[in-house]
Amino acid sequence: MRLLPYLQHSFWFLPNVAACHAMANLLAEKQNVFWHDYDAVVAAGATAGIGLDALPPVREAIGSGFDNKTITLSCGKLTTGITVPQWSSILMLRNLKSPETYFQSAFRVQSPWSIKNPNGDDPNEDEIFKPVCFVFDFAPTRALRQLSEYGIGLSPGEPNPENAVKDLVSFLPVLAYDGANMTQIDAGGILDIAMAGTSATLLARKWESAMLVNVDNDTLRRILDNPEAMAAVERIEGWRSLGDNILETIINKSEVVKGLKNKAKEKDLSKKEMKQLTEEEKEFKSKRKLVQEKLIKFATRIPAFMYLTDFRENTLQDVITKIEPDLFLTVTGLTVKDFHLLVRLKVFNTEHMNQAVFAFRRYEDASLRYTGIESHEGLTHYGLYDTVVARE
Repeated sequence: MRLLPYLQHSFWFLPNVAACHAMANLLAEKQNVFWHDYDAVVAAGATAGIGLDALPPVREAIGSGFDNKTITLSCGKLTTGITVPQWSSILMLRNLKSPETYFQSAFRVQSPWSIKNPNGDDPNEDEIFKPVCFVFDFAPTRALRQLSEYGIGLSPGEPNPENAVKDLVSFLPVLAYDGANMTQIDAGGILDIAMAGTSATLLARKWESAMLVNVDNDTLRRILDNPEAMAAVERIEGWRSLGDNILETIINKSEVVKGLKNKAKEKDLSKKEMKQLTEEEKEFKSKRKLVQEKLIKFATRIPAFMYLTDFRENTLQDVITKIEPDLFLTVTGLTVKDFHLLVRLKVFNTEHMNQAVFAFRRYEDASLRYTGIESHEGLTHYGLYDTVVARE
């Protein structure tokens, strides 16, 4: 009952046009008496108009906002760049893979609804009609995964993902129904639900991400200029199949492409130069991708190493370099010295490595707890790649 006032004017985000019309029909069915007080506006499909043309029917249905109740049904229209002050809640009734789209839509309901100087005697007085707003989502794992990804994305330099999410939820509290009450969930709880709900496939993708490795020209040149680094990468499985001078070839072709593009800004290129630009760009991109794939293939060995080691409070860096260096060599094919050197040359992105290790630790513990096993009783901290965070 406490939440009913925030359903007076709401936005329902559905997957497609057909779903919007089907929902309008469902709300109008005679057995759904509760919803008969609401005017459902379908802001979807060609009949709703293009862009802002879909907004006037919504405004007309809402009116002043005090005397009636409305539901706006949409699958994409009116989710960006518009303000409807009377909307005080949004129901997420579709899967959204992009956190940006999710929150861009959610922010539609946070627009303030107030009247200045309501009694005509105080220009500084504001009468607020919408003190809070709500995002209702009935798929908690999906919703909290979006929240955790968005929070981590807002603080790319923060080594502890929990702190990144904590900053977001201080402005966007998360409430969950625990069977009897609505209780607020802290950042740790959000990450627990988000990570425990992830699949092993999604977790594995974190270790196959191009963001874990750097293959820009500056990084490749640092490797090329360091004989020890060159010897190290050549020990990575499959590297020799790329051929001799692969890094030098990528850098040279990249410079040629850059030169031709700069020339094109000043005058039109000849047909011969255009053909050269296309061929050189295609070749350097394909070779860079091959190098990236070999480095990622090495990175995918790190979860196997984590499974085999039993240390959790130490950073992964310490486990690799001080505690189990021989095991690391066996699993990955690189010595500790090799790995240290490549990390120092920024070949591996330690911020994204921290996030991937964090997801692995959470998922591993959640999976074991689900089966009734407490893998590391009394554990107070998680070691990530190069930092340590509190478990709770």
